[in-house]
Amino acid sequence: MKQIICLSNEPWSASPGRTQQLLSRLKDTQILYFSPAARWNDPSFHAKGRQVKQNITVYTLPPLLLPMDERFGHFFRLGQQKLSRFIAAKAARARFSSPLLWTTCPEHVHLLDRLDYDGLVYDCDREWDDLPLAWEGALAGAADVVFAASSDLMDRLSPCSSNIALLPNGGTYPLFAKATAPDRVRPSSPFQGPVLGYAGTIHYDLDLSPLLYAAQARPDWTFLLLGRREHNPFLRRLSLLPNVVLRPSCPLMEVPEHLAQCQVLLNFLRDDQPDCDVIPTRIYEYLSTGLPIVTMVWPDQVEPYPDVIYAAHSPQEFLTACQHALEEIPSWTAPRRRSHGAAGAWSVRAGEVSHILSVSGLL
Repeated sequence: MKQIICLSNEPWSASPGRTQQLLSRLKDTQILYFSPAARWNDPSFHAKGRQVKQNITVYTLPPLLLPMDERFGHFFRLGQQKLSRFIAAKAARARFSSPLLWTTCPEHVHLLDRLDYDGLVYDCDREWDDLPLAWEGALAGAADVVFAASSDLMDRLSPCSSNIALLPNGGTYPLFAKATAPDRVRPSSPFQGPVLGYAGTIHYDLDLSPLLYAAQARPDWTFLLLGRREHNPFLRRLSLLPNVVLRPSCPLMEVPEHLAQCQVLLNFLRDDQPDCDVIPTRIYEYLSTGLPIVTMVWPDQVEPYPDVIYAAHSPQEFLTACQHALEEIPSWTAPRRRSHGAAGAWSVRAGEVSHILSVSGLL
């Protein structure tokens, strides 16, 4: 049984992210999953490891009281030494010997020389513009395999590594497909008129201007927003509109039931990720439902799945695309969306990971 130490940049959650979705599906493995502390005084690292699956134990890393960078050499090294000792102690207690090290963030490059491992993976699902480029270059260069979530990320990392594999995000296909299956009777909607929905975190920089424009222009439509809310500047104005419904986040298992109340699903862009070509997990979940999808795209962005997704570049185009989506005849497009969702299922992505790592001699 292969042993894996995962250094994740996301906590283990009831609404799992990319790392959790992939590793939880790898067979014949024993995994120690280390997630970052939530805040500088987070005491979670004192707790015993939490066994979330038979083969996966989750730990929280100790927080760094002085989160320094390399300019503060001595203090920086002390922080990295603290983290590496913690990881090594948990690995020794679990009797890990020369495991595969799975990294997800350029910051992890500073732990490589301090840990014992046999094989290194770097899984990149975003641009790390807030971190020094040299960190990511060194991590990618040291990795036996680099997974990249998009073509642009592959191009970005190609000078650093010759062993890069494209591994897009995915979705939990069976869960979302079942909720909107053609033979399933949907619950009656408590809303007036057609419902257009969004599921996901409402980040502070999520551009909701197209939603505000559409909600004001079509008071006969209901707009449902499901997810955790940050201090987004559009939320106050949206909350004052009677046809905008804000619901809090919920476990992933409950999300499909909310989406089943919608006739159209929506996707928006974040201002701090211009020209990002990483297709979010949300899109694969939407595709799995078979429902019409309207997404905003950047001016020069290649449209994702243009055969089944309505794309818009402005609030006016967004409103028109929503109208077309509501008028859609689903007999042909719905099955095609489901087929795209099935092809991007997390189980398929995990199978690709297993194959690549096995061929590379890492699993």
